[in-house]
Amino acid sequence: MALLLDITPLRVNPSYRRLYTGFTLSGIGAQLATVAIGLQVYDITGSTFAVGIVGLCALVPLVAMGLYGGALVDAHDRRKVALIAGLVLWAGSILNTVQAALGNTHVGVLYALVGVYNAGFAVVSPARSAIYPRLLDRALLPAANALSVAAMNIAMTVGPLMAGVLVDWGGYVLAYGIDALLFTFAIWGLLRLEPIPPEIDPTANSGVPQRRPGLSSVLDGLRFLGTRPNVRMTFLADFCAMILAQPRALFPAVAALSFGGGAKTVGILSAAVAVGAIISMAVSGPLGHVRRQGLAVVVSVALWGVSIVGFGLAVAGAGGVLTSDQALWLGAVALACAGACDSVSAVFRTTILQSATPDHLRGRLQGVFVVVVAGGPRLGDLLAGSGATLWNEATAAVVGGILCVIAVLLLASWQRGFLRYDAQHPTP
Repeated sequence: MALLLDITPLRVNPSYRRLYTGFTLSGIGAQLATVAIGLQVYDITGSTFAVGIVGLCALVPLVAMGLYGGALVDAHDRRKVALIAGLVLWAGSILNTVQAALGNTHVGVLYALVGVYNAGFAVVSPARSAIYPRLLDRALLPAANALSVAAMNIAMTVGPLMAGVLVDWGGYVLAYGIDALLFTFAIWGLLRLEPIPPEIDPTANSGVPQRRPGLSSVLDGLRFLGTRPNVRMTFLADFCAMILAQPRALFPAVAALSFGGGAKTVGILSAAVAVGAIISMAVSGPLGHVRRQGLAVVVSVALWGVSIVGFGLAVAGAGGVLTSDQALWLGAVALACAGACDSVSAVFRTTILQSATPDHLRGRLQGVFVVVVAGGPRLGDLLAGSGATLWNEATAAVVGGILCVIAVLLLASWQRGFLRYDAQHPTP
């Protein structure tokens, strides 16, 4: 059994390789911009709650366009949908650069641009995820998903570190400008892709045209999700981690108040999650042989919660039983453990969704996946910011981690069939 990351999908399919390269580089820019926006909002307002509001501004377009975008993916050429939405993303990156160059001090401008960016992302992401199963054999999907998680976490490592350095060195204009430049590689990958029209629903009557994207089309996908417990559990389990125990909005205040740092410290904390994920994906070869993928998801989410509790305890100890430097590195180790757990969970959740969902519904279910994976952390940002305002940053992290563990174990006891999910016989 191979131990290291399986790169077979990159070797066997040039289209997948170009798409993967483009979105890996653009992901670095996106993470750079995410950290820079949080820093700029905190610079303008001095409020952790205001940083948490960024998550709310992202959540509304993510929910609306994630659901509708999935319907677009199932009704139109997936390459074309991804390309148009990608141009919206690119425009948002350019406008971020412009507002910084003009010396913007109005936090509402940043909130609006966050909304524009996330509307584009909510369409690009399900399109890309629905494209991959059309390019690769099903047996290669776990390896492809491990590669995607590795790329995402490389971006989450390099992007935040770049943000800390670039904001200190050249200001927000340079940081946002690099983001816009890197996104050109994603556009290149999509331009080189062949058209990928949707497959016809095999249950539809012959000669009946494919349903147009709209409310009824979205509801079809939600009805499928509502009656398929294994697919549904992939979303509910992730909600436990990303909403109840999402520490990201705490980082600016924790860096300044507990660890005595600034932008670079925020970069270290943000990157620590990704470092753990990268390490786990570097030795992810055995994941392709795991059959009880539902059980693996539940265990991974519970361990994420335990790791966030550890982070909160490190923050609580800063300046007391621990020096600021000791607390910082212990907190970073806890976040790295959390990142490793989340990456394993992501590989199996994505594989279950892709394997157990028919192609004609895959875009809509991937749209829901975007709402959960991308929208959940934004709601988690708001909850964490509110918890820090009500108590303090350390308590918010500890309480969130405990609630995550309790919630996922309760879900597992409710949906015991998910624990028996067999990857060799995928059932939704």
